[in-house]
Amino acid sequence: MEFVQPLDWEEALEVKASRPEARPIFGGTDVMVELNFGRARPEVVMDLTRVPELREWGEEDGRLRVGAGVTYTRIIEELKGRLPGLAMASRTVGSPQIRNRGTVGGNLGTASPAGDALPPLYVCGAEVEVASVRGVRRVPVEEFVTGPKRNALRDDELILSFVLPEAGGPQQYAKIGPRNAMVIAVCSLGLALHPERREVGVCIGSAGPTPIRAREAEGFIRGVLEEEDLWESRGRLGEPALARFGELVAGAARPISDVRGTAEYRRHAVGVLARRVLRWAWEEYREGR
Repeated sequence: MEFVQPLDWEEALEVKASRPEARPIFGGTDVMVELNFGRARPEVVMDLTRVPELREWGEEDGRLRVGAGVTYTRIIEELKGRLPGLAMASRTVGSPQIRNRGTVGGNLGTASPAGDALPPLYVCGAEVEVASVRGVRRVPVEEFVTGPKRNALRDDELILSFVLPEAGGPQQYAKIGPRNAMVIAVCSLGLALHPERREVGVCIGSAGPTPIRAREAEGFIRGVLEEEDLWESRGRLGEPALARFGELVAGAARPISDVRGTAEYRRHAVGVLARRVLRWAWEEYREGR
């Protein structure tokens, strides 16, 4: 196994162009597990931790552009006010040591259906910025994740950053697992209120081959909020609407049974999570937080 360590972004892209088989690594929280258990043996490992561009974040054209190497810990500490849903999801990732090393860029590269960072990115309409020596392109996150542990990266491309709007309203994230921390989600759910355009985004995690936007549920609750003028009045959401919302989210799930849970349990749990996170987010909106 060959180990290379580029010192800047241009050098990293040149390495990837000349050695497409090179496996990029930053936090290594997924890659090292595969190596340790003998599930992968790449010919070349490319360490990107010395590339400064990957560790930067800032504002760009009214949106936030976050480098693929920004760790979960930094997202919690530096971006919790701007990206609260992503910060909530980041708090559920592993131990403090894992959060200090792991990155959202790694979650995107691994493209696991259980990736905690993915539902918050989906509900905010994030784009993934990828680059090669040929240039830079941005891919909507829903198109970037193409299947279980599959993504839209070409052989000579690396993930540079992800781009998304700053939160315009309350956001929530919740997951279910056999314990509260250091656990892969049995199922998860991300939700965002978008008051400026009168919409609600909801995404299911770990209950399908990829994260799943629950479009019918989104349309239903949008109609309820409009018909009852709740965006303006900030009135209470009724229990029948919450229950129906949960049913529609559960119906959008495409779970399987495995060692972490049955398909039936996952579908039921997703519906429960949907009711809870919508209630939490709406109460936050009503209180003006």
